Amino acid sequence: MKKSTRNIIILILLITIIGGILGFVFSNQSRELQTIKSESQLMKMYEGDEDLLEDNFLFNLATMPFSALANLTKSDIVYDVKNFSPISMKSATNGRGDIVYETADTLTSTSAQSSTSKDYSTTNIQVENVDEADITKTDGNYIYSISENDVIITDVRDIANIKIAAKIEAVDTNVPEDLMLYKDKLVVISGLYTAARYSSNSNTLVEIYDITDRTSPRLEKDYILNEPYYTSRCIDGELFVIANGHLRKEDNKIDRTYIEDSITKELPLDEIKYLKDVSSRKITYIAALNLNDVKQNINMGACLIDISNAYVSENSVYLLNQKYDYNGDVPPISSIFGPAGIFGAFAYEPDYKYNFYTEIYKFDIEKNGDLTYKAKAKTEGKTINQYSLDEKDSHLRVALYDSNGTRIVIFDENMKEIGRTENLAKGENMYSSRFMGNKAYLVTYKTIDPLFVIDLSNESNPKILGKLKIPGYSSYLHPYDENHLIGIGMETEEIVNKNSSGKVISTRAILKGMKMALFDVSDVENPKQISSVVIGDSRTTSAILTNPKALLFSKEKELIAIPVNNYKEDFEVEANSETYDTMINKYTSYKKDYVAEGYFVYKINVEDGFELKGVITHDKIMQSSYSYYYKNSRLLRGLYIDENLYTVSESAVKVNRLDTLEQVYELKIK
Repeated sequence: MKKSTRNIIILILLITIIGGILGFVFSNQSRELQTIKSESQLMKMYEGDEDLLEDNFLFNLATMPFSALANLTKSDIVYDVKNFSPISMKSATNGRGDIVYETADTLTSTSAQSSTSKDYSTTNIQVENVDEADITKTDGNYIYSISENDVIITDVRDIANIKIAAKIEAVDTNVPEDLMLYKDKLVVISGLYTAARYSSNSNTLVEIYDITDRTSPRLEKDYILNEPYYTSRCIDGELFVIANGHLRKEDNKIDRTYIEDSITKELPLDEIKYLKDVSSRKITYIAALNLNDVKQNINMGACLIDISNAYVSENSVYLLNQKYDYNGDVPPISSIFGPAGIFGAFAYEPDYKYNFYTEIYKFDIEKNGDLTYKAKAKTEGKTINQYSLDEKDSHLRVALYDSNGTRIVIFDENMKEIGRTENLAKGENMYSSRFMGNKAYLVTYKTIDPLFVIDLSNESNPKILGKLKIPGYSSYLHPYDENHLIGIGMETEEIVNKNSSGKVISTRAILKGMKMALFDVSDVENPKQISSVVIGDSRTTSAILTNPKALLFSKEKELIAIPVNNYKEDFEVEANSETYDTMINKYTSYKKDYVAEGYFVYKINVEDGFELKGVITHDKIMQSSYSYYYKNSRLLRGLYIDENLYTVSESAVKVNRLDTLEQVYELKIK
C-alpha cells in the first residue's frame, strides 16, 4: 500500500473517531435536558411514575475505544429556556462577560440619584444591578407601597403636604405581594386565589402599569401563571418572574394553560422539559419580559423541577432543590461473625439518618434576556436562603450545612466542583452567611455563636482564617465596609446544667432579646465584636430576621434602622438621652396585648458603635361596639429621601427629620 493511501485511510479513521466522540458528547449532554413528547408521558409524571426517561442515545459505544471514552469532557452546549433545546455551542466564558464583583463599599450603599439629583435609598438587594421586588419602592418623588389589597402611590415631593397621588385597587381574590419599579413602569405581583382564599392552589398575577402620569396608572399588560409566585428579579429592564407548584390535572389532562392579556394560551408540550435523573411532580415556570417593550409576548419556559431556593446574578439564574436520603447503616461484619453469630445481624439496630443534599440547576442569561440551561450539580447539605450563594468570576460559591457540619463548596462555570472547606462546627446549624470578595463569613449556633472567617482566594483550597465565639447568633450579616460587618439576630444566654459532682451533663440556651453587633474583621485571624446592642426581651422579633429587605442602612449617613415587633406601651418613648434605658426598663410586663411595630432608628459608626436615636410608631386605634382596641398597622418599610426619613405602614406615611427624628408630616392612608 502506498504511503499516501495509508495516510488518507488513517486520516479518515481519525476523523471518524473524532466525529464519533463529538457526537457522543453532544448526545450525552443533550440527554441531560429532555422534552416531554406526549400527554401520557406528562401524566405519568403527575402520577409519580419515575420510569419516564427515554434513551434517545443511538451511538454504539462498541465503535469507540475505551481509552477515548475515559478522556471525554462535556462541551458547553446551551439551551433556549423557551424551547429548552440546544441552540449553540458556547465557550467557557459567559456571553455577557465575566461578572465584576462588587466590593463591600458598593454592597453597603443603598442610595440612588434621580434626575432631580435627590439622594434616596433603594431596596436592600443582594447583587448590584439585580433588582428585587419588595412591598415598598421609591423613585425619590413618589413612594409606592402595598396597603392591604391596594397599591398606594404617594406624592412626597412636598414634605409639608404629602398626598396620595393614585390608588390601584385589587379585586378581592387578588393579594398584592411584591412591587417592582423600572423607569415609568410599576410591576404589581399578586397571589391570585381562584378557589378558597389562601389555598395552596394560588396562581401568580403580574400586572405592568404605565405610570408616566403618576396620578393615573394605566394597565399596559398582565399575565397569569397557574402556579404560586416564588420570586422575581429585574436586570436592565428584563423582568424574570418564577412560579412553582404541583402539576395540576383538569379534565383528565395536565393543565398547561396560562393567560396573557386576557387570552388563554396553552404551553406546547415541547416547551416543557425535564432533567435526566430528576423526577418531580412539581413544575417551575420562568416568564421573561422586557419592560422596555411590554407589547411583546412573554417568553415562557417550564421545567419539571421543584425549587426550595433561588439565587440570581447578572449572568445566571440558579435554582436549588433540597432533598434528603433516609437510610440506615448496614450491619457491621462483627455483628454477624462475632460472639452472637449469624443472629447478631437480627439483633442489630440500624442508625437511621436523614442525609440532606441539594441539587443546583444553572441557567445562563443571554444578552437578549433569554435564559439557556447550562448544567446541574449535586452536593451534600442544605442552604438557608439566597445569601447562601454567591457568584464571582462566573464561579458559584455555596454555603451548606447538615449533621456533619457547615462547609463552603465552590463550582466552576460548568458546575463542576473545584474546591471546598473542611466541615465546620459539627452538630450546629448554620444561621447566616455572607460573601464579600475573596472572603466569606459564616455563623453557626447551638448554644453559642461562632463567627467564622473563610479565605476563598485559592478556590481549590479555601481555608478557615479565624473565628469568634460570642453569646447569641446572627441570622443576617451585612457589610459595613471592607473591614467591618454588621450582624443582626438574637441575644441568648447559655445555661449549663451540672450534676452533684460538678460535671456538665447538658447545656441549653434561652433568648434574651434581639441583638445587633458590629464586628471588626480587619485582622482576619482574630475577628472582634466592637459594639453591640440588645433590643427588648425574648418576646421581641423583627422582619429583618427573615427578610433582609427590611433593613435601611447608609454608612455615609451613619444610619441603620429596622422594624421591631413588640408591645405598644414599649414604644411610647421619645428621642432623648434616656431613650435606651427607657426601652430596656419597659420590656418587663407580659400582661400587654401584642399590638405594635416600631421603627428603631440608630446612629452607627466604628468609633461609637450603635446609638438609639428614637422609635417611630404607626399604631392605629380602632373603635368597636364594645371598646377601643389597637390594630397592628403592619409597618412595612423605612426609607430616606435627602435629609428626611419616611416610614410606611398600611395605615400611614410619616415624615421625620433624619437628624432629630422630629416629625414633619403624617399622611393617613386608611
